[in-house]
Amino acid sequence: MSAEGSTGTVGLLLAAGGGSRMGRPKALVSDDDGTSWLVRSVATLRAAGCTKVVVVLGASADEAQALVDDDPAVRVVVADDWAEGMAASLSTGLCALQEPDGDVALVTLVDLPDVGPEVGRRVLAAADGPTSLARAVYDGRPGHPVLMGRDHWFPAAAVVEGDEGARDYLREHGCVAVECGDLATGRDVDTPPAD
Repeated sequence: MSAEGSTGTVGLLLAAGGGSRMGRPKALVSDDDGTSWLVRSVATLRAAGCTKVVVVLGASADEAQALVDDDPAVRVVVADDWAEGMAASLSTGLCALQEPDGDVALVTLVDLPDVGPEVGRRVLAAADGPTSLARAVYDGRPGHPVLMGRDHWFPAAAVVEGDEGARDYLREHGCVAVECGDLATGRDVDTPPAD
């Protein structure tokens, strides 16, 4: 079933980390032209086909939330335990999803500047209702976004831990690989550009 044939797609944007190597939370980083990574990531999920976006914040949550407060399609949740790793943010986000949000969630990270809406649309094309499980791969290397059907939201939230996110869960449950290396590198940005 295509993304258009599902009852809805929600974007889940993980943006809670403190960005220790970046020198500040990535939710507060902007490109040289002033484009906020947080705002761009929300727009990318919307352009990919997500009707709503749940943003998971943690470090400097109040300051970051102000960047998306005016967007009625965005719901912010705060991962109080964000410092424990990516899994804490993912678990908080998955537990915040509700059945009215749709059949599938497209999960991505705030620090993927070259992952555009065309990547999200390609991954969403693998959607097959609430049992869906797929992820973007870049020249065979697993990356984001990850497509999770509603049937996986709470089971995955219950078992993820540390900085591994849902890697083991996805492998154990037959996640479909969707090659996107022709569209992007899928690499996250962890450090500020050199001057």
